[in-house]
Amino acid sequence: MKKRSGFRRHFNPLAAALIIVAASSLVIGYCILRPQYAMITLVIYVCTLVCATLILAISTYIYKSKRTSIDEKDITKIIEDLNTEMIIWSDNFSYVFINKKLRDLLGISADRSDKKEAVWTAFGINSSDENALMKIAGSNSYESSFRNPHGTLVSIAWSTSPVKKYRKQSVYLSTGFNLTELKKMRVNLASANDFFHASMELAEIGLLMSTDRKLFRASPELMRMLGLKTGSININEFRSLIHPNDRIQFDGAIRSKDLSEIRNIEIRIKSADGSYRWFSYRFKSIPGTGNTLPLFGGAIIDVTQEHEKDILIERLAYIDEVTDIANRNKLVGTGQEIYDSCKVLNYSFWIIVLDIDRFHIINDTIGYSNGNYVLKNFAHILYKFVTPGGLAARISGDNFALLLRDYGDEEMPTRTVKSIQEEFSKLAVDELASINLSCSAGYSKMPEDGNSFLDVMEHAEFALKSSDGTQGSVCGYEPSMHDSIIGNTELEKSLALAIDNNELQLFYQPKIDLASGRIMGVEALIRWIKPDGTIIKPDVFVPIAESSHLIGRISEFVLNEGCRQNKLWQKMGFPPIVMSINFASSDFYQNDLKEKVFEALARSGLDPQWLEVELTETLALSDIDFAVDQMNKLRDLGVKLAMDDFGTGYSSLSYLQILPITLLKLDRSFITDIEHDNIAYEIVSAVIRIAKSKKIETIAEGIENNVQESILRMAGCDYAQGFLYGKPMPPEKIQEFFDIDDKHDYSGRNSKR
Repeated sequence: MKKRSGFRRHFNPLAAALIIVAASSLVIGYCILRPQYAMITLVIYVCTLVCATLILAISTYIYKSKRTSIDEKDITKIIEDLNTEMIIWSDNFSYVFINKKLRDLLGISADRSDKKEAVWTAFGINSSDENALMKIAGSNSYESSFRNPHGTLVSIAWSTSPVKKYRKQSVYLSTGFNLTELKKMRVNLASANDFFHASMELAEIGLLMSTDRKLFRASPELMRMLGLKTGSININEFRSLIHPNDRIQFDGAIRSKDLSEIRNIEIRIKSADGSYRWFSYRFKSIPGTGNTLPLFGGAIIDVTQEHEKDILIERLAYIDEVTDIANRNKLVGTGQEIYDSCKVLNYSFWIIVLDIDRFHIINDTIGYSNGNYVLKNFAHILYKFVTPGGLAARISGDNFALLLRDYGDEEMPTRTVKSIQEEFSKLAVDELASINLSCSAGYSKMPEDGNSFLDVMEHAEFALKSSDGTQGSVCGYEPSMHDSIIGNTELEKSLALAIDNNELQLFYQPKIDLASGRIMGVEALIRWIKPDGTIIKPDVFVPIAESSHLIGRISEFVLNEGCRQNKLWQKMGFPPIVMSINFASSDFYQNDLKEKVFEALARSGLDPQWLEVELTETLALSDIDFAVDQMNKLRDLGVKLAMDDFGTGYSSLSYLQILPITLLKLDRSFITDIEHDNIAYEIVSAVIRIAKSKKIETIAEGIENNVQESILRMAGCDYAQGFLYGKPMPPEKIQEFFDIDDKHDYSGRNSKR
């Protein structure tokens, strides 16, 4: 870029204008004074003025054609001291200006003559590369690197914009952003991160963190320790890696509300090699703030070796030396942990206290060595019945205890004790042949039956002492063990006789297809009808049956009779319908349930698709893992599955994704006020929509009028059940429903009865 010309420096348009005005005034004055010379004077003046104008125009044109594109004095003053790197350059490098910030980085002076090489250096170009130059000129962002005179690597991001184009040259303004410190920070951060991961790997510490306690993030070291393929794992996937006996502790930790202090649990987790190893999980919860999410989690450390070293110490403190099972100290400590977890998780456990009948006679007659043999084998028998998360322990001389997970089966303690008694009696051989080996038991439930584990265990011991004293007695704890026990015992005896005398009958309540108006199925309901015609309601005798062995016989009757009756209707030429039956929890959680259902179907000849098993939420979700497995076995047979009374139990829609059900029954409590309660209607509609998205059919129970039916039909409900269509009735009454045409008004039919 050239300096301003001398013409430009001395030429002043205002002065020229004043001169012209003054000259014009003189000419006009002269013409007035000398009118005889006015004409010639004006001609001469005009010619002179035209010539001057031409000269001025030509001079202006010459000036404009020779002036450069940039006013150096105006622009360079602005950018010289800016705190960022800047270059003004023309594409032929006839003009280059580098501001002080960049000159200092390059180590050059302001009067350096060869600034072109400095520009190449700043742009990170080693030689004159026209393509590279055009790339820089046409780019909004270009990153370069060079070393300053001190040898430090400098990185700059350039943004180049054209200032103006004059004839054959273009002038550009390049503005730089220094990235040097930012890149140093990135390197340092990466180094710190690498150092952190290396420290975790060397210390063999894994991290497990979550913001919602449902989806967890695992550190690389934890992924290596457990053989995880991804750093993201949901709670169910991680829980499946935990040993079944330790899952209750993990569940308690996850669901605990107050975790302001660091807590620690030791659990067995399946490691990368497929074996269970002991891990210590130290965790706490950090509440969220306005800018952060809540955080739960902590460190997981492999403590298998330490745990193995502790086994010897633990044996002395917590293992009974005669039987090799837990002693009272271990039972009390573990029992209180389970009690606390039950409070958090809403679980229940049974504690059964057992006493070997007349054990002192064994010691007196066949010696203490044989007595120890009996104790050891009795302990081994108990150990067979320990459920996941439970425990077997010897608490005194001939007293033992069992901790069993409750799955909603009130008969479980009695049935377990009976099985133990049967196993124990088989030991009466050889020297023990003359001994009648038996045991008595008392049981209670926690946390319901006490304010601590010791309270619950004492109540179980009280129940043991409250028995009638006969060998092999089993007694459950009651807050007031009085006349009700006698009444229940008499009713239980009568119920047993009723089963033998065929006094139990099945009644059937119709289920209607809301789309066609025709019967699509029935629900089988048990009734006890005495010879004199007295009907005893199920809610009176079923609880008694559930607390004894009789519930199994009743469920077996319902299953077989329901299949037989449904097949009989088909043989009579009636359209096939679905027979729905209910199982008690004690029956549902039997390992041979699938075999029993298969035998009933085979015996009756009924196709599995016409049998449906109804389960309540509470029953199905008492042990979700076992329940899903049991339900899948029934589905493998082709049997349908319905969830009954939905909305009265856990009411979690998420379980619809887990449970392999085919039908969802909406509880009558939502239907009763559906015509007046908008909230009830919205809940029912939402559940129906979600069920349909999962390809699950819906049925509403408790429908009593046509308005309710119409609302449910519009909401998309598939089927209906209730007094509007019919109360539970004997099989011959149900047969009348098969002949009804599609347009029949069931409510009208029932009103005529």
